[in-house]
Formats: sequence, C-alpha cells, structure tokens
Amino acid sequence: MQGTQAGAWPVVGHQWAVDLLRPLAQSGGSGPRHAYLILGAPQSGKSTLARAFGTALLCTDPERRPCGRCRSCQLMAKTGHPDFWLIQPTDKDGVVDRANGLLRGEAASSIVRDAMLRPVEGKYKYVLIQDAQRANDTFANKLLKTLEEAPAHVVLCLTASDRAELLPTIVSRCQVLELRPLPIELIAEALESPGAASHAQADLLARLSNGRFGWAMAQLQSKGGQQQRQEDLHSLWQLARASRVERLAFSQSLSGNRENERLFGLLALWTGWWRDVLLAQAGCLDACNNIDHQAEIERDAQSFLPADVHSFLYTLRRIEGYLHHTVNTTLALDVLLLQLPRPLTSR
Repeated sequence: MQGTQAGAWPVVGHQWAVDLLRPLAQSGGSGPRHAYLILGAPQSGKSTLARAFGTALLCTDPERRPCGRCRSCQLMAKTGHPDFWLIQPTDKDGVVDRANGLLRGEAASSIVRDAMLRPVEGKYKYVLIQDAQRANDTFANKLLKTLEEAPAHVVLCLTASDRAELLPTIVSRCQVLELRPLPIELIAEALESPGAASHAQADLLARLSNGRFGWAMAQLQSKGGQQQRQEDLHSLWQLARASRVERLAFSQSLSGNRENERLFGLLALWTGWWRDVLLAQAGCLDACNNIDHQAEIERDAQSFLPADVHSFLYTLRRIEGYLHHTVNTTLALDVLLLQLPRPLTSR
C-alpha cells in the first residue's frame, strides 16, 4: 500500500495512473493539461486519485509533491484550499446527494465565472467535478465552454462511472484515465496494513469488492455493513424458495425504496451469490467470493439447474441496466423476482 509520507500519493493501486500524473505536478515538469476524466466503477478510487493529483498540483514544496506538510497540503486535507473547488451532485435544495442528485446549471455557471479569476495562493485553480454522469443538459453544455476555452491556470478533473453516460464532446476534450479493478491480494494487503482487519476479514472483503478498494474500506468501517449483508443473503435464500405471491410482495417493498445505492447494492450482492453458485456447479469452488458461506454455496449448487442460474444472471444484468435509466421500477423488479431460480425439489 502506498503511504502518505512526503512525495507519496495516498492511493491504493492504480500505479500506472499515479506514474502518469505525478511528473505533471513536479516543479519544472511539463505541467498538466486543462482537463482530465477519471473513469471507473463506484468506490474504485477515482476521487482519491483526483484529490491526490490536486494536492500535488497545489503543493508548494519545490522537491517532492505532495509533501503533506506545507500550508497548501494541510488545507487540501481539510478541503479548505481557496484554489480547490469540489463540485458534487445536489438535490433541488442544494444538499449534496451523490445517489439521486444532479449537477445543475448554477454550478456550471459558477465554474465558468470563477475560472476567469486568478488563483488566490497557488499556481492553478483545481476543479474536481464528481459523478459527471449526473450532469443535467444545462450543466454539461455550460461546462463545454470552459473545457473549450479554459484559462492556462485552470485544471478540471471529472470523475464518472462510464464514458457512455457523458457527452462525447466532453470526453473528447479530456485526457481519459480508466481505472481497472485491483487484484484481490493487493486489496487484502492494504486492508490488513493498518491493523484494522484480520487476515480472514481482509480476504473476504477483498473478494467481495470486485476490485474496488474504496468499497472494501467502506464495508470495513461500516458498523452494520456485514450484518446487512448476512440479512440480505438470508432473504435471497428464502426468496428462491418462496411463492410467487411472496416474491411479488418483496418486489413491492423493494421498489418503494428510493435509495438507489441500497437497491443497486442488493442487486450486486445477488449477482455475486449466483455467480458463486455457477462457479461451484462448474467445479470452481475455490474461485468463489462468498467464502464464509461455502456450505450454502454447495447446497445451492446442488439445488438449482445450471441453466436456470445462468439465465437468471443474464436477466439480472439486463434489469440492472434498465434501472439506471427511466423505466417502471416496480415492473422491472416484478420480472426479476419472478425469474428467480427455483430449487429442483419445489418443482
């Protein structure tokens, strides 16, 4: 794990991206481009990398950046640097809401206006725009003006989950860095290094993370995260053996939950479970992620037809994609729950 000592970036993995960005922030370097776009799955390290880059750009140490000691680095650690601007999706009242909020036109107007002003303390003004896929049309179109005519002292960094959800004109004006999933071993080692996780716990979270260190760390720090996972798994096992009426009742309760992050987290858990069942059916039990429930994986591997499991995983992937867009959530979940495999003994 990369530490936070002078000259080091507090980023786990993604060394290729750090190696690309680090020279641009060093004294005497070629300097940064005007805009960057960091892509990757949620909690994969996009914002951590972006903030580390901003800290290095604004650091005043002539030798190693970020130094972690200068006034600029200290202010960045508190998100209080006058030349750093963090833009996040908000609800209609202006409250930050990264799950359901939007990047609105007012924020883009502020970026355009503020970009014309000289930096207060540093060499650059650094603007971090999180979840750029949440931009409404007004924000996106106004942002294009700054991307096309950015002053030399402005560096913009956007993060997003998928380039397909952004205007092609925005993508084309940025240097794109697409983060890849991290190895299980690297995540497990990083979780253990602070002494916060046992070897078994770190291994489990690393396997469940799908290569996202941020997700694994959030689960480790969450008080009820693992308890919620256990409850969700037991609920899934019961649903697979439930009647159609019980399944539709669960669908209704789920569709009434407006917390998208919770809904997609549940669908990800289902995907991981049925993937493990399919792997066990193929004789690859060692490759399973839910290693603390090996007995239940083997049980379901024997209880369900591989063809049914494979078909449901395909349906699950399609429904999850639909739910990211404007669809009838209740109808989509009804279809999904009714397609849930049934054990051979209940046929």
